[in-house]
Amino acid sequence: MFSNVLIYFVIIPLLMLGGFFLCRDIKQIRAVAVVGSTALLALSIWLLVDYLGLRAAGATAPMLYCDSWTWFAPLHINLAVGVDGISIAMLILSSIIVFAGSFASWKIDDARHFFMWLLLLSTGVFGFFISIDLFTMFMFYEVALIPMYLLIGVWGTGRKEYSAMKLTLMLMGGSAFLMLSLIGIYYHSAADSSQLTWNILEIAANGAITTEWQYFLFPMCFVGFGVLGAMFPFHTWSPDGHACAPTAVSMLHAGVLMKLGGYGCFRVAMYLMPQAANDLAWIFLILTGISVVYGAFSACVQTDLKYINAYSSVSHCGMVLFAILMINTTAMTGAIMQMLSHGLMTALFFALIGMIYGRTHTRDIRLMGGLMQIMPFLGVGYVIAGMASLGLPGLSGFVAEMTIFVGSFEHADMFHRVFTIVACSSIVITAVYILRVVGKLLFGPVQDEHHRSLTDATWWERLSTITLIVSVAAIGCFPNFFESLIKFTFSPELFHAIGM
Repeated sequence: MFSNVLIYFVIIPLLMLGGFFLCRDIKQIRAVAVVGSTALLALSIWLLVDYLGLRAAGATAPMLYCDSWTWFAPLHINLAVGVDGISIAMLILSSIIVFAGSFASWKIDDARHFFMWLLLLSTGVFGFFISIDLFTMFMFYEVALIPMYLLIGVWGTGRKEYSAMKLTLMLMGGSAFLMLSLIGIYYHSAADSSQLTWNILEIAANGAITTEWQYFLFPMCFVGFGVLGAMFPFHTWSPDGHACAPTAVSMLHAGVLMKLGGYGCFRVAMYLMPQAANDLAWIFLILTGISVVYGAFSACVQTDLKYINAYSSVSHCGMVLFAILMINTTAMTGAIMQMLSHGLMTALFFALIGMIYGRTHTRDIRLMGGLMQIMPFLGVGYVIAGMASLGLPGLSGFVAEMTIFVGSFEHADMFHRVFTIVACSSIVITAVYILRVVGKLLFGPVQDEHHRSLTDATWWERLSTITLIVSVAAIGCFPNFFESLIKFTFSPELFHAIGM
């Protein structure tokens, strides 16, 4: 029996996989999905409460709940785990979306195999966020990516084979860059070759990676993770993948999987190679600034609901990387809050789009209208998601984006301030496409008379939707709580310790 609570974030999904294999009918499959996802959510909440208690009691270590089990001694590979406030925030986000996705997929075809692959993806996601060993982190990263091919290629819609292959090839290309950078980090992790390590905390403490090697390894590492974060020009897999994926996969894909990119950029690239991060950040600021504006403009010209939300995700995830590259406490705090905000609101978007598509059998906004009077619950949910996306005060988007822009504007030089203003313009563009879609989709005349006979949300759809709406509102109404969760990670002492 493992004594460290973190390992149960991997064990529970694996137990659920075994449970799905033994299930005989759809009711048992649903029961396993609900019980397992509820257990993960309860575990993440308990971890949050206990973590805050330890910090309040005076725990000052960068990572808590650290433990390690030797895996392959000759290469110093260990199953090493540990979390800080950012990791816990990502674990909570993941567990909420897995919980909501279980109900959003209540009527999925071939539920047994679908949930088995979905839980394998979830295992990779949870394992990635608790790992502090680079090799183990990369392994879980790949475990999270591989199931996407089958989940889209088998259960998707539209050009699903093309989208699944495009996603797989582009993300595997990013993984190749990432693998090379991690091997380079390992072989320069210590001055003495006998002390080489994959452990992130030990590598940071050693500070043995020379500036020259940082300049070489940092771009590969940032690009490797940046591909998953939909950084321009490596973003093209994301809209196609989102558009063809089934509802729960889109929720987990946009809500959590893309956050592995931003989390990895901070945890590995920025944390372990601070000198290169300082000197080369301007290059990636240009690319991420383009992502923010390009994604928003692209969403304006789409007519497919999923493509609109997919390009919106390119914009919002670009803002995460943009804020991380500002390398100051305020902006980076905003980046983590943006990860939480975008994860929840885009999962809400995709859940609602899936519910609407399941009734209307179309995602083309030109063929829909007046749905607010036909399905008011889903309509109100879509309006709330839209308002969060465009940054309405009281919802998560406003808190995250304001924190990012205030932190970014702390830089006094012209370069940073110009790009901050450019990124701010995305708020106006976002308002354009959100209000356009809401007006076309929910109000005005009904475009198809057959839509008048459609039903509103079922109880399981309402539960999934309400869970996500409450989470989005919680961040918007209680931002100080979430700021206190992650503030130690960005404390001045830590910045000084890693050379930033």
